[in-house]
Amino acid sequence: MRHLPVRMARWSARHAGRAIAGWFAFVVLCLVAGIALGTNEATTKDFWVGEAGRAEATATEGGLERSPTERIMIRARSGELDMAAAGAAARDVTVRMRSLPEVESVAAPVRSKDGEVLLVSVVLNGPELEGRTNVVPLLEQTAAVGADHPDLVVEETGSPAISKGVNDQRDEDLALSERISLPVTVITLLIVFGSVIMAGVPLLLALSSIAAAIGLSMVASHVMPDAGVGTNLILLIGLAVGVDYTLFYLKREREERARADGRLGPEALVELAAATAGRAIVVSGLAVIVSTATLYLATDVIFSSLATGTILVVAVAVASSLTVLPALLVVIGRRADRLAPRRAARRAERGKPARAGKPETGRVFAALLRPARTRPALTLCLSVLVMLGLAVPALGLKLIDPGRDTFSRDIPAMRVYDRLTESFPELLVTHEVVTRSTPEQAARVKHALEDLGRRAQADPLFAQAPKNAKNAKNAKNAKNAKNAKNAVDPVDPADPKDLTNPAANPGSPEHFHPTVRTSADGRISVLELSVPHPAPSAEAIASLTHLREDHIPATVGRLSGVETAVSGDVARGRDYVSHESDKLPLVLGFLLLMTFLMTVWAFRSVVIGAIGVVLNLLSAGASLGMLVLVFQGTWAEGLLAFDSLGAIASRVPLFLVVILFGLSMDYQVFVVSRIQEARQNGMSAREAVLEGLNRSAKVVTSAAIVMVTVFGAFVALHLTEMKQMGFCLAVAVLLDAVVIRLMVLPSVLLLLGERAWWPARRPGRVGRTQEPAAGPLAEVG
Repeated sequence: MRHLPVRMARWSARHAGRAIAGWFAFVVLCLVAGIALGTNEATTKDFWVGEAGRAEATATEGGLERSPTERIMIRARSGELDMAAAGAAARDVTVRMRSLPEVESVAAPVRSKDGEVLLVSVVLNGPELEGRTNVVPLLEQTAAVGADHPDLVVEETGSPAISKGVNDQRDEDLALSERISLPVTVITLLIVFGSVIMAGVPLLLALSSIAAAIGLSMVASHVMPDAGVGTNLILLIGLAVGVDYTLFYLKREREERARADGRLGPEALVELAAATAGRAIVVSGLAVIVSTATLYLATDVIFSSLATGTILVVAVAVASSLTVLPALLVVIGRRADRLAPRRAARRAERGKPARAGKPETGRVFAALLRPARTRPALTLCLSVLVMLGLAVPALGLKLIDPGRDTFSRDIPAMRVYDRLTESFPELLVTHEVVTRSTPEQAARVKHALEDLGRRAQADPLFAQAPKNAKNAKNAKNAKNAKNAKNAVDPVDPADPKDLTNPAANPGSPEHFHPTVRTSADGRISVLELSVPHPAPSAEAIASLTHLREDHIPATVGRLSGVETAVSGDVARGRDYVSHESDKLPLVLGFLLLMTFLMTVWAFRSVVIGAIGVVLNLLSAGASLGMLVLVFQGTWAEGLLAFDSLGAIASRVPLFLVVILFGLSMDYQVFVVSRIQEARQNGMSAREAVLEGLNRSAKVVTSAAIVMVTVFGAFVALHLTEMKQMGFCLAVAVLLDAVVIRLMVLPSVLLLLGERAWWPARRPGRVGRTQEPAAGPLAEVG
């Protein structure tokens, strides 16, 4: 590994044209291969977790799996609902929907309790996850019915329509984040390099790396299915890491150019940069890849998809820095050398002196480094106390699996969903009790499940909330108010009289009552129970607990030889959170171990390895504390435009800790390697720390600005889960670059002195072009 970056840079420098053409051919090849193979999207069974997953697997085995269902609501545009007009619209909806190949069945229309809404339920063909693509023709037909009946509001919602709306909104949000982050990234690079061409190189390589990684991720999805989040992460991590790696390499090449003062050609300068920054990029990239790979231990399709996307884009970004970047620098360097005499002549004619090199550390960075340099013990204590104080709120972390009820109301289908559940609260949550037995026990199982349904209806947590007096008044007359309080009424679309009479079919119909479905072979049965509470609510969670711990053991659980499991909206979320909590110690343990081993391998120092782990924990803890402080409460809702869930999305903490450890290793490698290089060149421990920080502070902080901008742009997104990720990553990078790398790390190293490098011996002075005496980063910067 020590020689590889130099050999690759040497070849690229000598064959610049072929290296550049080869890189862009590689990018095109990745995209073509990805498009040709397409994306193998995760199926419903890939998301099965815990008891809920077992229940869904059993139901699917019996052909009783949950089907994607859309709900079409028909209501008056103003005033009371004209049932004759509503009936005509319902018949129009029914005819249109039944003509679509995407539709499996259309249920009879159902009136709401208050008689103000007519509901048509449509079941789509295919598995649940395919609904978001198959729903488009249904939405078009619903819009057409609405246009044909202008006095009525005809609108559609359901899991497929909501999923499509979320995907559309996510695409718009990502475009917005790019519009925010790209200009700031360009401005930052212009400030760092003062050259449009040099500023454009990191951006070009980052975008090309993202394109290649997207193509490769499509190919990789045929080995590990894509959960639909990989591309989002490739864009998020790719821009940040791609710019950072190129930035470090460019900065080092410019330093070598300034040091050579025209005595070396572009090829030699690139080779010198590869011998230092190139190796650091390789080690840093490996650290991110190894850290991210621990997500596979969670055995979850979403985390596996996130890990695959991150690993691919980081690997491609490293490859671009080692292959095409040296070639581009040679081309740019040759052009600069040709223009240098002309520029010098023009400056001489104008009587201007030659430009002096800029100081490595400006006033701001000097001020930030001063506390650690002058009072390391005090700086260390205060900095650590601040970080621990920021981490304290993380002790109150609460996790939730964000479901349908937490999505942004800017999505049209979500606004319709709110109106739907207001009129039909029994559609908020459904528990599904799934049993497996022998065919001989089918009758007993059905009887036990029916008994379970009756017990659930008597449970206040399952009981339908009565409509208020205002809604009762909306019934046709006082005589019908009593009937309006009953459960929703199914109506026959083929009977015009039925549709014009709001008092027809009074009583308690079967449409939303507990129903038992049994497979053709009699082995598997499913009981569906409605709960009038939103999925994230305490009442809905309590109803699941009552069902699993009280009602099932008292009924179907008493039958011997019968397997029982519960799925549904709440069970999915609760079991997912439990699954992640169980995997967290394993993932975190391997993450700490791999971070320690990677750092020890890079620097041949056990102490540096231990310091790296502790500092990463400090950074991750403080950022999680800030996340809880901001998003778990309500005080920042107006400031950041979100509705608090009262908890943190369950996937966020584990994912963030893993990614933060990888990104923190970036700064650890680049800062400590600079210090180690100075130490290799004969400086004392104190001098090496100060020299390394002076040379790395500006570029590390510039890289952090890019990352903070990219991650911070996600705070402007609609999806609360993405807001939380973006906020936490931005805060963590900022704290890591400023507090950890400029205050805590130098303070620790200054206090420890030579002991920080134990068990490595103090090296003698090493020439800059020699191979390092010990460790893959002994001469890296």
